[in-house]
Amino acid sequence: MTGGASGIGLALGRAFAEAGMKVMLVDIESEALAAAVKSLHNFTPDVRGVTCDVADAVSVERAAEASCEAFGNIHVVCNNAGIGAGGGIDNISLDDWRWVLDVNLMGVLHGVRAFLPRIRAHGEGGHFVNTASMAGMISGLGFSPYAASKFAVVTMSEGLALELKPLGIGVSVLCPGWVHTRIGESQRNRPQRYGPTHAPDPGSAAAAVAAYIAERLQSGLDPAEVAARVLAAIRNDELYVFTHPEMRAPMEERFAAISAAMDRAAAR
Repeated sequence: MTGGASGIGLALGRAFAEAGMKVMLVDIESEALAAAVKSLHNFTPDVRGVTCDVADAVSVERAAEASCEAFGNIHVVCNNAGIGAGGGIDNISLDDWRWVLDVNLMGVLHGVRAFLPRIRAHGEGGHFVNTASMAGMISGLGFSPYAASKFAVVTMSEGLALELKPLGIGVSVLCPGWVHTRIGESQRNRPQRYGPTHAPDPGSAAAAVAAYIAERLQSGLDPAEVAARVLAAIRNDELYVFTHPEMRAPMEERFAAISAAMDRAAAR
């Protein structure tokens, strides 16, 4: 799984290892990756790691090759790597938007593109898990590249599930709420090609959202609980994976607004 050196990715790796699976962790942070691989050796010797930048299609293809060389046929792929960056309307940074979309959106596409032909070729079935967010279900983060990327991952996963079902390949889209991870420190892995970090203007709506996110992440759900939910979803071939039922109300408010607009259209 990508983003496998920490947070949800590492928790998924541990859950899979405990379930007796062979695990390939993929991450852009080489030192953290080595430590993560070592930590999972307590559960199984069949754990490997490969450094990869999911925003780079060639890098993901190499990770796919390394996975097959290490373990043979691949059956479960978790496109989990994700980052956060400020949004808002005051300073619209093209570099921020490109970075977030390249990782959160194109990283998922690169993972599907690299692994799907290999899974189809062995004919034994498989499963893709694409990490989105409740930010892909509700519009609570304003004008944000993060929310835009996660909405895209949801619809990509829905379409992918439709096309892969006849092939015996499942798809799950993970939409967690607040989870105790380091996504708030995403800037530590920002490649130089995307330029410097752009902090939101103090006092702006974007700055308020950033502060709120940082606070909620600290008290967020344990990633292990998310991983357990994902493992169950894979076994039961569930498309939508939710972890925070208390966020149902704002989701239903959005759906109700959409339904009301359709009613107005029908009335005309």
